[in-house]
Amino acid sequence: MNIDKRHIQVLAVQEARKIAAGEVVERPASLIREFMDNAIDAGAKNIEVAIQEGGCSFIEVIDDGCGMEKSDLEICCQDHATSKIRCLDDLNTVSTLGFRGEALAAAASVASLEIVTSTDGKEAWKITAGASTHEIEQSRRVKGTSVRAAGIFDTIPARKRFLKKSAAEGALCKQAFIDKALAFPPISFRFSQDNKLKLLVQSVPTYKERFAYLVTEQQQESFLHEIVKTGEGFTIHIVLGGQEIFSTTRRQQYVFVNGRRVQEFSLQQALEYGTQGWFPNGTHPVGAVFINIDPALVDFNVHPAKREVRWRNASLVHHAITESLQNFVRHFYNKIGRVSDSKEQPVSLPLYVNDSAGPFYKRRQPSTFHTNVRSKRDSSSLAMEALLKDPPEFAKFEPVATAYQIRYIGQLFNLFLLVEKEGQLFIIDQHAAHERILYDKFISEPITRQELLVSIPVITESAEDDNFLEQYQVDLALLGIGLAKEGEVWRIKYLPANWHKSDTETVREILELKSAHEDMLKRWAATLACHTAIKDGNYIDRSTASALAQAVLELPDPHCPHGRPIFFVLSREQLFSAVHRHL
Repeated sequence: MNIDKRHIQVLAVQEARKIAAGEVVERPASLIREFMDNAIDAGAKNIEVAIQEGGCSFIEVIDDGCGMEKSDLEICCQDHATSKIRCLDDLNTVSTLGFRGEALAAAASVASLEIVTSTDGKEAWKITAGASTHEIEQSRRVKGTSVRAAGIFDTIPARKRFLKKSAAEGALCKQAFIDKALAFPPISFRFSQDNKLKLLVQSVPTYKERFAYLVTEQQQESFLHEIVKTGEGFTIHIVLGGQEIFSTTRRQQYVFVNGRRVQEFSLQQALEYGTQGWFPNGTHPVGAVFINIDPALVDFNVHPAKREVRWRNASLVHHAITESLQNFVRHFYNKIGRVSDSKEQPVSLPLYVNDSAGPFYKRRQPSTFHTNVRSKRDSSSLAMEALLKDPPEFAKFEPVATAYQIRYIGQLFNLFLLVEKEGQLFIIDQHAAHERILYDKFISEPITRQELLVSIPVITESAEDDNFLEQYQVDLALLGIGLAKEGEVWRIKYLPANWHKSDTETVREILELKSAHEDMLKRWAATLACHTAIKDGNYIDRSTASALAQAVLELPDPHCPHGRPIFFVLSREQLFSAVHRHL
């Protein structure tokens, strides 16, 4: 047996750095995570992330944090240069996301790194760092730091060969961005890919709102619940999808410890155990567990990317999660499990995640499934608000006095309201009815607006779009759309209240108004009414349904803004004739 005998040698410093960097920088997404950690640790309130070609050719993270002094910048790319700890014992009290001082040194070993920083917006410095060179010079920027990495793994072809295609690497970068944004609701985030804005995440006060926006497409926020549990040295926030949403896999389950997403199967089990029996067999809950714990009770220094954690007492946290979920489920059933009558009430089936098609929620096909739990919908109050300026409590509701009264029979197919009036049966389309009432309100009253915490950029693609925004800026403001031009980019400063469309859809809807000309108010009122009206499948309580039907039957024009009839009428004679009965 021939053995190629080689003598032991100490690796060259630069080669050793490139090899060691592989533990920290596995792929472009690793740099996203590390750079965002530094931005959050710097106290940033707004963080922007931009990538090109899946992050393989370019990554940039910009923040408005505290910035660095020149002396800090000069050594920040050296091995184990950190402002977070001074000795081993500091690991027991470290509360920052980063602490080992490896990220920037590792990034400089595998890419061309450029950092521009300022502590006051008056004096700024830039460092250009590579595997073997560090150059520093004066620069300009507002307070904060910009970190840019280009040509990732260009100097290490063996590593670059193992990267996925740009689309796949870009998806991993986006997921790393989402993981970090989920854990810090008060911070605003922006994610751009190949010069196109993909995600604009506004600051919100709760984990639930952030989870709803990033994971469950926001319109399903009413199906989410937030549970808080405190224990000795820790606080747990759990965002849990209700019975309306669930997943066929565990991919939509997140566990965060002190702002870091970790791979902790035992805590995912706690999420499963705590909700056992609440979801259909073979499915899993959708949710996230956010644990804020005393650093002395956990150790993150066991994994290069801090994706694993060692607990001083893991069972205590596991039990707290399971117990709080079980108590919530028990309370939930006690709250809505008893209905006023013993008859079973049909409800629309839950939503589920088809992971083979991507992590998006889809509605099941109609079924004969019944349950004795009455479905409650937030939309039940929408009609009342549109009908009455000061809506009374449902328990004290009294119909509006009119020349005639109706008899509300019930709801059919979760869409049609059945009403008897003066010997006729009215079958009312609840969406079209509410849409018409809201439309008339938007036409006759000023549109209430809401200021945006983070403005939405409008990138005009033609001179025609730009001229439209310029010419109709004042008219759009009257519609609840506030626009301001900053340089070459228009920004939306405020929108109508209860507007919940995505940034892309919002911009498209606004630009489509240019074809409306003199009918801009009518077009926009119809758009608002359509988006905010009660939908097909929404349950409405009897009081609200009666008020809605009463108002609809008094409308001078019984058509929705798009021209469809709101109701269909059957007379007593027609019904008798249909079954061959004589009056």
